[in-house]
Amino acid sequence: MLDDLKAVVELETHSYDKAMLVKGLREIRARAVARLGTPDDEILHEGGQHGDILELTYQGTAPGTVLMLCHYDTVWPTGTLRSWPFAVVDDKATGPGVFDMKTGLVQSIWALRGLRELGLPHPSVRYLFNGDEEIGSPASREHIEAAGIDALATLVFEASMDGALKTARKGVGLFNVCATGVEAHAGLDPYAGASAIHALAEVVTTLAAAGSPERGTTVNVGLIGGGTGRNVAAGRATCGVDVRVSDPAEMERIDEVFARLRASDPRVSISSTGEWNRPPMTPNPASQRLFKEAQEVAAGFGWLLDEAAVGGASDGNFVSALGRPVLDGMGAIGDGAHARHEHVLVEHIPDRTALAIGLVSALA
Repeated sequence: MLDDLKAVVELETHSYDKAMLVKGLREIRARAVARLGTPDDEILHEGGQHGDILELTYQGTAPGTVLMLCHYDTVWPTGTLRSWPFAVVDDKATGPGVFDMKTGLVQSIWALRGLRELGLPHPSVRYLFNGDEEIGSPASREHIEAAGIDALATLVFEASMDGALKTARKGVGLFNVCATGVEAHAGLDPYAGASAIHALAEVVTTLAAAGSPERGTTVNVGLIGGGTGRNVAAGRATCGVDVRVSDPAEMERIDEVFARLRASDPRVSISSTGEWNRPPMTPNPASQRLFKEAQEVAAGFGWLLDEAAVGGASDGNFVSALGRPVLDGMGAIGDGAHARHEHVLVEHIPDRTALAIGLVSALA
C-alpha cells in the first residue's frame, strides 16, 4: 500500500495542471487494475479544462452498489515535490496530497482487494475518481450526483477527523463583490472623486457582520484589491468572499445580504457575483443508519468510532443533498491538510482499510 501511495503522491496533480492530472489519472487506473483486475464497466468523462472523471465498476457477490468517491487533485502546485518529497519517517508519511486525499484513495482500492482475498460477500463497488474537487467540482458534480442517486451507500475517502467519520459538513458559497467609483486626484480635487475602496471598506464591514456563529454561519473576506495609486480616489475595488453555512435556510439569508449591499456615497455602485458551490451536508436518516452500521463494524474490531461535524466541504455534500446515505472521512488519520506539515499516521492505514472492508461487507 505504501508503494502505491508513493507512486500516486509522486505524480503531482495540481487542480490547474491539466497535463499532470491526465498523467495522474492514468497511473491511478493502472494501480487499480494491477490490484483488482480489469473493471467490469469503465466510463471516462471528459473534464474539459479540469481533471477528467473516471468511473470503474467491479461486480460484487450481493445486490446493489457502493459508490466510493476519491478525488485525485491537490492544492499543491507542480514542482512542490522538489522541496518536499514523499517520505516515511517515524510512522509518518509526508508529501503533497498524502493526507488530502491520496492515502484514502489507496485505501479504497485495497478495501476491495481485501474483500476479495477474505472471500467476504459484498455489493458491487463503483469508484469515481475526479480531478476537480479542490476547486469546487465544476466538471464532476453532475456525475457524482448521478452515481450516488441509486447507490446503497456513498463512502467518501477524504481524511478522517482524528479518526472520527464526518457526518456533517458546511455548505460553501463563493462570491465576488465589485465597487465602481469615480477617479480624481486626491490632492488637487479631493471631493470630485468617489472612492471605490472607501465604499468597499463599508461593504466588508457589512459582510463580516452577516456571520452568525449561533447558526453556524461564517463569512470571510479573503481577497481584496483595487485602486491605481495612493494619490488617486480609487475607481474600482473588489473583494472575494467565502461563506460557510450549516443550515440550508441560511443560504437565502446570505443571498439577501449580498442583494442589499449599497455604498453610502450614491456615486459608487456595488455589484456581486458568485454562487453556492456546495449545499450543506446535514445528517439525513439514511446517513444516520449508515453511521450506526459503521459503529457496529468498528465495535466488532474493539474500536469506538465517533462522528464529527466540520467546516470544510467535500463531494459528499452533493450526494447528501439528494437525501442519500453518505459517510465521509473514511480515509487517513493524520493532520495538516493544505499545509506543509501534511502527514498521515502509517500505523492506522490498515485499520481504516479494515473499517471499509467491514462496512462494505455489512451492506451485503
